[in-house]
Amino acid sequence: MALIAPHGADELRPLIVNDARRGELEAEALTLPSLLMSSAAAANAVMMGAGYFTPLTGYLNRADALSVAENMCTTDGLFWPVPVVNLAESCPVEAGERLALADPNREGQPLLAVMTVKAIDTLSDDDVATILGKTFRTDDPEHPGVAAFTAQGRTLISGPIEVLNYSYFEEDFPDTFRTAMAIRDEIAERGWERVVAFQTRNPMHRAHEELCRMAMEDLSADGVLIHMLLGKLKPGDIPADVRDASIRKMVDLYFPPNSVMVTGYGFDMLYAGPREAALHAVFRQNAGCTHLIVGRDHAGVGSYYGGFDAQTIFDEEVPEGALALEIYRADHTAFSKKLGRVVMMRDAPDHSPEDFVLLSGTKVREMLGQGIAPPPEFSRPEVAEILMAYYQEIDGTAKMD
Repeated sequence: MALIAPHGADELRPLIVNDARRGELEAEALTLPSLLMSSAAAANAVMMGAGYFTPLTGYLNRADALSVAENMCTTDGLFWPVPVVNLAESCPVEAGERLALADPNREGQPLLAVMTVKAIDTLSDDDVATILGKTFRTDDPEHPGVAAFTAQGRTLISGPIEVLNYSYFEEDFPDTFRTAMAIRDEIAERGWERVVAFQTRNPMHRAHEELCRMAMEDLSADGVLIHMLLGKLKPGDIPADVRDASIRKMVDLYFPPNSVMVTGYGFDMLYAGPREAALHAVFRQNAGCTHLIVGRDHAGVGSYYGGFDAQTIFDEEVPEGALALEIYRADHTAFSKKLGRVVMMRDAPDHSPEDFVLLSGTKVREMLGQGIAPPPEFSRPEVAEILMAYYQEIDGTAKMD
């Protein structure tokens, strides 16, 4: 059986170039003006290069960016939930010219992509307000996604790009970073047809582990794609290498063989809640998944979004038929002392809060930093060991400072 079709195309359209073309572009770039991109724009280039943002051919112009913000579709009707833009303080070339794009996240700021500049627009205050209000549902400068967007400048440079590499992701995460093409190939090799994706920017505790099992069972899925974000996070989030080690330990010990793929993608977290959940759905479909787990406060931060806004957006705002992938809706999960297992809290109406093992993220972090393992009902001891070592290391460093 063929894998699920990519979004908006019959086949993936990765913008990464082959070796011969890379050599040509490197030579050409020596003759071109160069722009040092923002980290967000560089992450967009990596996602386009890796096929995740199929069928986009480059950065959106002002009309498309505003259309995506307001209506979740481009001016030609393609469903897309978040503006994919290249913003800067200024542009060193005119429309119609070629521009070398330098990577801000690697030493020496090497070439990441080359673009043909189709248009150069300036975002007005109203434009920015529209994009922030629709994408993030707030213009609060304390929101990490809003802060990252507004720090980039107002000059919007649009046009098709050719991507030369995957920035630092391949080098820093060789065992985990995968392109959409590579994930599709592995899904096919494993003989999977129904594949459920689990998005994470955090380590996985018992509730997350059991949620993946519940989804597999409920959907009769062949496997789970644990797909972790490897790019820029907000301060306080667990670094990708620590998260990767803890998740792999959990999968190795507690899941059967050929049931889970542990992979990652190169993107900066937007913390855009519902809109980011819709974007996650698009690029998990491009990676060959048939379903995406969307839980409580998916891709959220602080109290900017309602607990289940990231689920209701698929009912209220995503047009019917816009996606082939389906959503698996998860409630808050916790270990039930009554039943002796992890359950979705909505499925246990007879329980009181005291019947669950409930720990706040702050409390868990305090325990781990003190070398105290959370209860085994909350976190696997082998996972807790990895996280304790990390927290004790950073706490020790902080005390030395």
